[in-house]
Amino acid sequence: MRTLIRVQVPVEKGNEALADHSFPAAIQGFQQKYNPEAMYFYPQGGIRTCLAVFDLESTSLIPVISEPFFTQLNATVEMFPVMNADDLQEGLQQLG
Repeated sequence: MRTLIRVQVPVEKGNEALADHSFPAAIQGFQQKYNPEAMYFYPQGGIRTCLAVFDLESTSLIPVISEPFFTQLNATVEMFPVMNADDLQEGLQQLG
C-alpha cells in the first residue's frame, strides 16, 4: 500500500543527532530498506521534518519502521495511506 510517512524531530534531539551522525544514519537506513519513491525535507513549525512516500507491504511493519525514529531521534511519526493520480483515476472508474 502506498504510504506517506511524516517524521518530525525535536530541535534539541535533532541537534544532538546531527552532531553524533545518528540523524543521517536513521534517514539512510529507512531509505535503503524501503526505497521510497520520493523523500522531502523541510522545516515545519520550526521542526526538522521529513516526508516520504513508500510501499508499506504489511501493517506489521509499522513498528519496525517507526521505532528507530522514536528511539534514535525522539521523533513524532505519522503514516497515511495515499494515492497517486493513477490510483485516483482507477478508484473513480470503479465508482461507475
